[in-house]
Amino acid sequence: MPKITPHLWFDKEAREATELYTSLIPNSKIMNIKTLHNTPSGDCDIVSFELSGQPFMAVSAGPLFKFNPSVSFHLKCKTKNEVDAIFEKLSAGGKVLMPLGSYPFSDRYGWLEDKYGLSWQVILAGEREMKQRITSVLMFVGRVCGKTEEAVNFYAEVFKNSPAGADGTTNANILARYGKGEEPDREGTVRYSSFTLLGQEFGAMDSAREHKFAFNEAISFIVPCETQGEINYFWERLSADPKGGQCGWLKDRYGLSWQITPTIMNEMLGGTDKNRTARVTKAFLKMKRFDIEALKRAYEEE
Repeated sequence: MPKITPHLWFDKEAREATELYTSLIPNSKIMNIKTLHNTPSGDCDIVSFELSGQPFMAVSAGPLFKFNPSVSFHLKCKTKNEVDAIFEKLSAGGKVLMPLGSYPFSDRYGWLEDKYGLSWQVILAGEREMKQRITSVLMFVGRVCGKTEEAVNFYAEVFKNSPAGADGTTNANILARYGKGEEPDREGTVRYSSFTLLGQEFGAMDSAREHKFAFNEAISFIVPCETQGEINYFWERLSADPKGGQCGWLKDRYGLSWQITPTIMNEMLGGTDKNRTARVTKAFLKMKRFDIEALKRAYEEE
């Protein structure tokens, strides 16, 4: 099964931002740029790209949603010089959330929002083997603060029991908890958790501090599905309201956004036939949960 893919919603800067990210992070490249016409947001640029070999997608679809630190990207570096260089370039025009420096958990670390509002945690990993250089980290705040442990176990259960989850690459580990005297964080809640979904690493934490943000659609996670059965499985188990959603998007019980998407969409929207692309786009814009057979009919229609 293809990997879960972080999806970034920009106002109109998807191309510009992905050019910056791929220029800074080794083993990165833009794979494809496609423009969808006549969507509710107008013409949308969709950019498929890789950062350190990991798949990402970005879209320019208007100013509906704003990035915030509830989802950040933990970027591991081999040397202090690499940490410093990437931090300096990503923070230019943005905002520093935790200054670059030495912390109990790392000799070199900093947390920033880049000029587009996207959050990055840049950290020294040294020469130890890195299976995955970039990790999506979820911060549970506000009404969902204290639910990190419940959430990571929920995600692990959903993906472990999925049609593609029998390969043993899904698990959840609580690595550190808050202790006494660390108010406002409640003792026993999660300082940091690492979990793996279908071989892909994620991180999560609780934070009881006063935050004026929450999960939103600016960052979602694409779950690629080979069959209608897989789409139905993830839709029914992840969605807080299986009858809701739009265009394959759903929100789970914690407010995190997911896109349950058939892998065949890459072929349908990736070709040069503009009429086919237009028909498929028109068809999926009317859908809540994606219907593979209906998409195929739109694609093959003459």
